[in-house]
Amino acid sequence: MMTRFTRCQVLTRFLLFQATSYVVFAGEMTVVSGSEPSGVSGPDYTGPSAGSDECDPEMVGFELVTGYVYSAPTNMLESIPGSLMLTDCLETCQGNDSCQAVNYETGLCVLFSSNADSNPGALSQSQFPVFTIYAQKSCLAVKPCERAWCIDRVQGHRLQGHTKRSTNASSRQHCLELCLGERDFLCRSANYANATKECELSDMDRLTVAGSGALEIAKGVDYLENHCVDEPVKLCEFKKITGRILKTVDSVYQEVGTAEECRELCLNSPFRCHSYDYGDTGDMVCRLSHHSRATLSDIQEPYLDVPEASTYELSSCYNVTIDCLAGDMVARIQTSKLFDGKVYAKGAPNSCVKDVKGALEFELRMAYDDLECNVKQQGLGRYLNDVVIQHHDTIVTRSDLGLAVTCQYDLSNKTVSNEVDLGVHGDVTPALFEEVIVDSPNVAMKITDRSGNDAVPSAEVGDPLALKFEILDPNSPYEIFVRELVAMDGVDSSEIVLIDYRGCPTDQVIMGPLYKSLNSGKILLSHFDAFKFPSSEVVQFRALVTPCMPTCEPVQCDQEEATGELRSVISYGRRRRRSASPSASQSREDLLLVQTIQITDKFGFERDSKSNNTSAARDSTFMETEDVSSGIMGSCINLGEAIVSGTVFLVAQIAIIAAWTFTWQRRRQILKHQEALSVSVSVPGMHSGRADSLCKLYDAGYSRRF
Repeated sequence: MMTRFTRCQVLTRFLLFQATSYVVFAGEMTVVSGSEPSGVSGPDYTGPSAGSDECDPEMVGFELVTGYVYSAPTNMLESIPGSLMLTDCLETCQGNDSCQAVNYETGLCVLFSSNADSNPGALSQSQFPVFTIYAQKSCLAVKPCERAWCIDRVQGHRLQGHTKRSTNASSRQHCLELCLGERDFLCRSANYANATKECELSDMDRLTVAGSGALEIAKGVDYLENHCVDEPVKLCEFKKITGRILKTVDSVYQEVGTAEECRELCLNSPFRCHSYDYGDTGDMVCRLSHHSRATLSDIQEPYLDVPEASTYELSSCYNVTIDCLAGDMVARIQTSKLFDGKVYAKGAPNSCVKDVKGALEFELRMAYDDLECNVKQQGLGRYLNDVVIQHHDTIVTRSDLGLAVTCQYDLSNKTVSNEVDLGVHGDVTPALFEEVIVDSPNVAMKITDRSGNDAVPSAEVGDPLALKFEILDPNSPYEIFVRELVAMDGVDSSEIVLIDYRGCPTDQVIMGPLYKSLNSGKILLSHFDAFKFPSSEVVQFRALVTPCMPTCEPVQCDQEEATGELRSVISYGRRRRRSASPSASQSREDLLLVQTIQITDKFGFERDSKSNNTSAARDSTFMETEDVSSGIMGSCINLGEAIVSGTVFLVAQIAIIAAWTFTWQRRRQILKHQEALSVSVSVPGMHSGRADSLCKLYDAGYSRRF
């Protein structure tokens, strides 16, 4: 409670300082108004002023400029302290015919009777500890959407490489009206060059191409983003950013019961919400913002550093619809961010798959009579299948989605319905676990929990795990480093490199760098989230480990931060130094370690328990052996295969016994016949003991000769 109280107290003082600073800064606007224009477009209305009586209220729209403040003390209409909603601030301006622009900060709303188009020098970058949002009211020729504002403007920037159509516009407002009124394609943004009047319309924006660096600095160009675009709001994933929260947000809600309720407020907000935080500025306080890291690249220090706080940023959302056609079912997927990966039927990841490269909409078509897509029929007129949306080209990660899709045909009246079952059902499959110890110098590789203490025999996609390399002898003079760590599929030999030949991780999202354990310098750990390959639940790790004495030198690797910046990290994986004359002993320094584990996906399709494809895996049982010297700590026996093998063995034994019995009986009959023959046709002088001796020979296994 003491920590929370101190943090709230600091934030309260911070907001008070913000309001005070604004009043002081407004009093100095006589100096600022005489400065040079900030590059804002001049007066460019195509219709009457939004503040005049001639404008239809339904045609009024707002244009937002984040990080800028409008300073015109003589034109200030009203200052509203304690304003916690940007939407309320804009509604107040819209209801006031004299209002043409507003400044908004969390806790303060200021209304003006003029705007930056008529007074360009009055708009400058915000210098307050909390950045300001400037909103300008305009009378548009195209009816805007019902959201609080329709356009986000970024001055001095342009979206490069995604122009769909280029045309001339008489003004910036004319350009944004062209984007709002575009009908041939969905216009998400526009670039307007103030000097040439060129207007470039695009079907992409900062959010759909986030992380690509497409938004570039361009002097004299305004980037206009359409806020009226409808984004997918289902199957949404938020990523947690620890240690910081936004200085200015769009909405502050109090008395919100849980973080999940705050998340739902964000997804159902009257604007395109892209981030939220909960309980960091006060108990049960939920704050929402339409901004994220992708939209704040032009703002200096938009976040407040609070070690205990966290911001949840919208990563991507998916809207999935199922079309039930006469001969197939079609899964149509719409995303909020350009998708690179593939979508496939879970039971046929190699034969029924659609590769997707940089698309916002894609589909997977599954014919009912196509064996490759493995569509199942359940009853009359009911077809179902499992679909996986996989981001990585090779492996399944926690970001991936699994859908159980169903088409139901009512054959009586020919009506068609469809449904998408997004539930997660079923139990975790028992694990397949095997550990290999390479002797001399006794190095082991294990899959453990994040702390490196407990071995993990089974896992589900997304579980936090660690890969542990350990020298078993604590008195060993050696240390180790690791390179060329590869994860392999247990079925079709697909593989992905996790640690490269230098000893650096290839993808920080999949596996982090190797570091020494705090308990021992002879233990290396690397954190990763459990993943699997689409075609198999068995993941095999292989690594080359080289001992060094007395210590191992780490390698420096470049790691990309969440902000897009690069920083160097230390990894105890490095390439073995090459010798000018390598000897045979040196070539044997590298040790090959192998570890396998069975990882189940998180989708938990209910029908897995009924599928023949997975019945063998579910019958697997883990058995341990104490024979450590053999180098194998455990073995996995499939019960189904054991039963079949035992049955074949018993049948073979019965067949052998029957054949032996038949042969023995036949020999007995032949011997009896021989005895009778020797008595009836005996030759005088022949010893009677000859027949007995022949019987003994036959009984001993010799073949009879005539």
